[in-house]
Amino acid sequence: MTAAIDAQGLRKVYRGRRRRPGTVAVDSLDLRVEPGEVFGFLGRNGAGKTTAVMMLLGCVAPTAGDATVFGEPIGAPASRSRVGFLPEKFRFHEFLTARELLMFHGRLAGMSREACAARIPDVLDLVGLGDAIDKQVREFSKGMQQRVGLGQALIADPDLLVLDEPTSALDPLGRRDVRDVLLRLKAEGKTVFLNSHLLSEVELCCDRVAILDHGRVLRQGPIDELLHSIMRVDIRADGLTASLVEALGTRGSVETWDEGAGTLRIGVADPDVIPGLTRALVDGGADVHSIVPHRESLEEFFVRVVQDGDL
Repeated sequence: MTAAIDAQGLRKVYRGRRRRPGTVAVDSLDLRVEPGEVFGFLGRNGAGKTTAVMMLLGCVAPTAGDATVFGEPIGAPASRSRVGFLPEKFRFHEFLTARELLMFHGRLAGMSREACAARIPDVLDLVGLGDAIDKQVREFSKGMQQRVGLGQALIADPDLLVLDEPTSALDPLGRRDVRDVLLRLKAEGKTVFLNSHLLSEVELCCDRVAILDHGRVLRQGPIDELLHSIMRVDIRADGLTASLVEALGTRGSVETWDEGAGTLRIGVADPDVIPGLTRALVDGGADVHSIVPHRESLEEFFVRVVQDGDL
């Protein structure tokens, strides 16, 4: 099956001034996004995400490497026509109404006036702005502007939706609404490429993610597989001595220990060792108050991978 996005060795170097070395914004990016999946593109500020997205959209020329969108070269009309895009820093004509704004962007995308007029009410209903169809953008709150921005990305019914921080201005209910929209699009066979710092949202709606740092992908894969590697066990008990903690460390990796508070966190690779931890605590003379296992969250995984910085 032809990939929605297929990048091989994509690289971007911005030239330095006065013969100084250039800045490497993206370095040897290999990325494959399958049709019909929600893909999370993650990285801290300055990691190279925006440059990578601009190259995939054909707005920035790569220094090296190749990429295609649905088998067509990036930047080609045949690939651009299948993409809807919501940038992080968007600005719309404030004197336009929501209806006029979507008509404008639909016509830019090559839609007929009749097709736009028929689709606009459905799109605005989908993003929660059905009641504001004839309201000027200047009257919109920041969250409403974010919603109409999502609407303009959807107006031409694209096969690939590229979203840069689509929920940054939304409250929790608004973020849930956008998440529902993304899952609905996925059910319709659409592909979503999502850049977001709200990793709890990414964890809920994305199938796979890639973590970018200093222009290079550190990790990528299905979320379930990436988060399966480590389980943490939080223990609260009286009598946690140094010798007991050392003994428990043979069953996992001791991450934190607060002797005064009687708390201990151990990372384990296999949840089957937890009963053994419990027995060891009791046999070691500890009075156990609680043992709480939990999987590593995407946010915890992201922080660990970026801080380690290994490939």
